[in-house]
Amino acid sequence: MTNTEIAAALFDALARNDASAVRGLCAPDMQVRQNDGAPMSLEGLLRFNAKVQSVISGFGYHAAVRSATDTGFVEEHAVRGVAPGGKAFSFTVCVVADVRDGKVTTVREYVDTAAAADLIAALG
Repeated sequence: MTNTEIAAALFDALARNDASAVRGLCAPDMQVRQNDGAPMSLEGLLRFNAKVQSVISGFGYHAAVRSATDTGFVEEHAVRGVAPGGKAFSFTVCVVADVRDGKVTTVREYVDTAAAADLIAALG
């Protein structure tokens, strides 16, 4: 798979909450940082994703624009869903990721937290 195919498969698996597929695309020691926060492990990412899926209906990634880089990929996409209480949200996220030997090793995600306020509030 190319790096952009890996990106597409990763976000598809996350949107489907398919932990097995995510594990298959990522290195076991993968690290994720959101807005340069504390690192999250692969298992931490899976727990976070499961929580999002349990709280947000219609969660998904849309309008992806992705490019391969020398070390992985960059992807911009819209995150959409409906928070408890029925309020729909949509905001843009930028992801920079490293891929080694066909596995995602690091993910750096950047989001405007004001735009993501409804999702953040729903997650508590």
